[in-house]
Amino acid sequence: MAMATSSSLQPRLLSSFIGDRFVCSTKSLRPLLPFSTATGNKHVSMQHRRVLCNLVDILFNRSNKEDDILDGKRKHLRPGKVSPRLTVPDHIMWPPYVDSRRSPQISRGAEIHDETGIEGMRASGRLAAQVLEYAGTLVKPGITTDEIDKAVHQMIIENGAYPSPLGYCGFPKSVCTSVNECICHGIPDSRPLEDGDIINIDVTVYLNGYHGDTSATFFCGDVDDEAKQLVEVTKECLKKAISICAPGVELNRIGKTIHNHADKYKFGVVQQFVGHGVGRVFHADPVVLHYRNNERGRMVLGQTFTIEPMLTIGSTNPVIWADDWTAVTEDGSLSAQFEHTILITENGAEILTKC
Repeated sequence: MAMATSSSLQPRLLSSFIGDRFVCSTKSLRPLLPFSTATGNKHVSMQHRRVLCNLVDILFNRSNKEDDILDGKRKHLRPGKVSPRLTVPDHIMWPPYVDSRRSPQISRGAEIHDETGIEGMRASGRLAAQVLEYAGTLVKPGITTDEIDKAVHQMIIENGAYPSPLGYCGFPKSVCTSVNECICHGIPDSRPLEDGDIINIDVTVYLNGYHGDTSATFFCGDVDDEAKQLVEVTKECLKKAISICAPGVELNRIGKTIHNHADKYKFGVVQQFVGHGVGRVFHADPVVLHYRNNERGRMVLGQTFTIEPMLTIGSTNPVIWADDWTAVTEDGSLSAQFEHTILITENGAEILTKC
C-alpha cells in the first residue's frame, strides 16, 4: 500500500509502509522525506513526529473505562506484546531493501512485463493467494495475530519465498493483521481475536524476484450485520473496480467506481492510502487512488498494480499509533479492506492473486 497526498507536496507519494515518516494527527496525515529536519508547515523532525505519534496514542488509547467500550458491544483496539522478529533462511532470495539503512523509495515508472515477467508475477501472485487463503482458515476466537503471523511466515519460507513486509522500513513482522477499527498495517501481537471481530490480513510474498500482494477481510465468529455489510460492500468495490480495467482506460476511473459504490451504502472511503504498481519492486508507479479524482494516467498492456479499497462505517481519518505503523479510524469505527494484484491484458485485467 501507499500513501496519497496533495500534488503540491513533495514527494507526491511515499509508501504507506514508511510509518515513522508520518505526521500523526486526528485530522490529516502528511508524508515527509525520510529523516527530514526542516522546519515549517511541511516538515518536522523525526523526533518531533515520534512525540506527536506518542501523544496521539496516549490520547486515543487512554485507559479511561468509559472510552473502552464502543457502541456498547466492543472494546477499543489496544496494542499487545510484539514477539521477536522471525528469521528467513539464507538460501531464499531476499529483497534488496531488507536490513538496508537506506529507506526504499517509490520506484518511478510503471511495472510493465514481458512474458518472463508475467510468468514470474503469476507465480508470486498465486503463492500470495494460497497463503492468504490459508491464513483465513486460522481466524477464530482465541487465536492471536502473532500466531497467524508465525503460520504465514512458515508457509511462505517453505515455498521458497520471502515475506515482503519483514524488514521493510523496519516493519517487524511477516504479515499485516488489521483488526476492527484498524485501517491497515496492524502489527501482529499477543492480542487474541474475539468473537465478532473482523480482521484484514495483508500478505505479500517475494518469489524469484517478484512481489505478489493481496489482502482480504475475514469474519471471526458471530459478526453483526453492519460489519458484514461493510465487508461485503468493500469486496464488491474491488470487484467493480477490476471489471473496468483494460489497456487505455484512465486510472481515475478506479476511484470513481469505488467511491460511487461506497456512497450507495453511506460508507466512507479512506483517501490517505492508495494502490500502487508492484512487480520487481514492492511499490512503484502508478498511484491508484480509491476515491473520485482527476489524476491523469492510463493503464498499459502488460502493467501490474494493486487495487486495495479501504472503507469505513464512520470517520475516514486515520490516526497512527506510537508504533509508527498501526493506522486506526479516529472515531474507532470499523474499517475493511480487500486487495488484488492485477495484470492489464488485451482483454481487460487478469487477477494474479487468485488460487
